[in-house]
Amino acid sequence: MNTGRIKRINELLRREIGEALFHVMKEDNFDLSAVTVTHVITSRNLRSARVLVSIRDHHDERENMLALLRKCGPRIQWLINKNIILKYTPRLSFELDLSVEKGDQLLSLLSKMEQEESERPAHPDAGQITT
Repeated sequence: MNTGRIKRINELLRREIGEALFHVMKEDNFDLSAVTVTHVITSRNLRSARVLVSIRDHHDERENMLALLRKCGPRIQWLINKNIILKYTPRLSFELDLSVEKGDQLLSLLSKMEQEESERPAHPDAGQITT
């Protein structure tokens, strides 16, 4: 299958899954505002799709929240099938995506380094090359 088509399907599924979460997740112990669908990776035959989700904060509850997402997977698939016409509706598997969190940590480290650099007094010999 054309890679451009797969990319469009992945993006369409990402948006639809995000919307479906608002309709499906009615659990009291599930903070929907902390969940972001970051990527969807669909197989070439459209039979399965990996759904990568980022869960901000809630470090102790991530596994429970991920389990609730997996439990609601069939209902989300049903909504996708209802809203999107595809040859096959992919079977969804939800996985935790830590890339956003790692990016935040990296940006925090960079800003800390910049702050330390700006607070450090300039050395009069800095920038000169000695031979």
